[in-house]
Amino acid sequence: MILDNIIGFFSSDMSIDLGTANTLVLLKGKGIIINEPSVVAVQRDKYGRQKILAVGKEAKEMVGKTPGNIEAIRPMRDGVIADFDMTEKMIRYFIERAHRRKSFLRPRIIICVPYGLTQVERKAVRESAMSAGAREVFLIEEPMAAAIGANLPIRDPKGSLVVDIGGGTTEIGVVSLGGLVISKSIRTAGDKMDLAIVDYVKKKYNLLIGERTGEEIKIEIGSAVPTKEPLSMIVKGRDQVSGLLSRIELTSEDVRDAMKEPLKEIADALKDVLEIMPPDLAGDIVENGIVLTGGGALIRDFDKYLSDIVKLPVFVAEEPLLAVAKGTGRALEEIGLLQQLANE
Repeated sequence: MILDNIIGFFSSDMSIDLGTANTLVLLKGKGIIINEPSVVAVQRDKYGRQKILAVGKEAKEMVGKTPGNIEAIRPMRDGVIADFDMTEKMIRYFIERAHRRKSFLRPRIIICVPYGLTQVERKAVRESAMSAGAREVFLIEEPMAAAIGANLPIRDPKGSLVVDIGGGTTEIGVVSLGGLVISKSIRTAGDKMDLAIVDYVKKKYNLLIGERTGEEIKIEIGSAVPTKEPLSMIVKGRDQVSGLLSRIELTSEDVRDAMKEPLKEIADALKDVLEIMPPDLAGDIVENGIVLTGGGALIRDFDKYLSDIVKLPVFVAEEPLLAVAKGTGRALEEIGLLQQLANE
C-alpha cells in the first residue's frame, strides 16, 4: 500500500474516454491532452509479423487508402473491443504519450464504458488497460460521465436526463442522487449514420464511397430536420455501373433521408426510457429538459428533432464532444466521487 502510494505520487493518473470514433485522454491536473481518432495503422511483413506505423489522426488519414501490406484498423466497434490486441497497443501508445517518460511509472486509469457492456466485455477493457501499463483501473458508465461533464446536478434529489450519442453507441441515462436510476444503451449512433449515407448514395446515385466520406458528408451537410436554406456538397466516388470515377451533388435533403432510420432508432430509445420513468422523476425532466452530449449532438437541429417527438425541451451541452472526458476528469480529481461511481 505504501509503495503504491509512492508510485501514485510520481505517476500521472489519467482518465480515458475510449470511444469507437475518438479516444480522449485527460491527465490529472492538466485537463485533456489527447483527442485522437481510435485508429491504428499496422504493417505486416511476409511472415505475418505486425509493426505499428501510426495511431490516431495519422492512422485515420490512411483509412481506405492503404496498400496490401498495410491495414488501418478501428479496434473499437459499436462501443466494445473488436480487436483486443490492437486496443491494448492503442491504449499503451496513449499512456506512454501522455506520460512522456518511462512506462514503469504506472498510472491509475479511469475508463468510460457503455452502460450495456457485458461482464466479459468489461473484463476485456480492464485487462487491455492493465496490460498496457495501468497500476489500477476503474470503469465508469458513459451516461453518468456525460451527466457530470455536462454539469448536471447529479447529487441532487431530482432527475436529470442525458443522451450521449457517440460513434458506436447511444447512451441514455436518468441520474438522481449520484446514481443511474434508468439507463439504456443502443448500438445505433454516428457510425450507423455514416453507413446509412454510404448505402443511400450507392442505391440512389450508383456511386461507391467509403465510410470516411460518409462521415464528412454527415458533418458538412447533415441535418435532422429541413434546413432554412438547402445545403449541398460535391461528392466523389466510383460509379458502380460504368466503373469510372464520378462526382455528384448531394443535398442536405438527401442526407436527412439517408439518416432517417438511425435518427428514429435513437428517438425510439429515448421514448422507451421516458415511458418507464417514475412519475416524480418525470416531473423533474419536464421542468429541466433533456441534455444531448457526444458527437451526434452536433448534427444540425437534432435537438429540435427530438424535442418535436418527445414534446420536451432538449438542449445541447456546452462542448458536447468533450462531456464524457470532462466527467471522467472530475471523477479523477474527486476520490469520493470516483469510489461512488466506479464499477469494480
